[in-house]
Amino acid sequence: MPILEFEKTKTLLKKYNIPFCETEIFNSSVKALNFAKQIGFPVVLKIHSSKIFHKSEVKGVKLGINNEQEFVKAWNELAKIKDIEGILVQKTAEGVEMVIGMKKDDQFGPVLMFGLGGIFVEVLKDVAFRVGPLNTSEALAMIKEIKGFKLLQGYRNQKGVNINQLAKTIVQVSHLAEKEKNILAIDFNPVIGNPKSVLVVDFRIVV
Repeated sequence: MPILEFEKTKTLLKKYNIPFCETEIFNSSVKALNFAKQIGFPVVLKIHSSKIFHKSEVKGVKLGINNEQEFVKAWNELAKIKDIEGILVQKTAEGVEMVIGMKKDDQFGPVLMFGLGGIFVEVLKDVAFRVGPLNTSEALAMIKEIKGFKLLQGYRNQKGVNINQLAKTIVQVSHLAEKEKNILAIDFNPVIGNPKSVLVVDFRIVV
């Protein structure tokens, strides 16, 4: 199943008002560095490839790049990876890691998934599912259903997430899945949330 091209994916996110981290793709290290300086350090570098589904497995993600020297070193290391079509430059986002996904079911249509990111979704499987389309109340219920909801509210020294913005984002993903009939799956992982914003950081759409 092919992955939707980067620019077409960004166009869809903008069309459905799904907030995402400022990101551009480059094949030129000079242009990429200029963009990094424009958005401000720290930045993240990630490989872009339709053939590589899990960037981390090929060491295709470089986090916490704080200056020009670190940028050049990270770029050169990523550029050696086979089958890449470019390198993404992205502003660093801070907050709680979450995941929003969707798969088209032959019987039910779009099935939405939400959960905490990282180890919580991979090991603990702390996720909730709903058949789309969703309204705001249904999205809020979905969010509150996961065991890690307390983390989203803020726990001890960790800041919480803007729950209303998160629910709105899930609803917009639901609308996208319902209206764009050619889309088979959506994988937004991670989605980074904090008290001010919710941003899709890594986005993959399968058509």
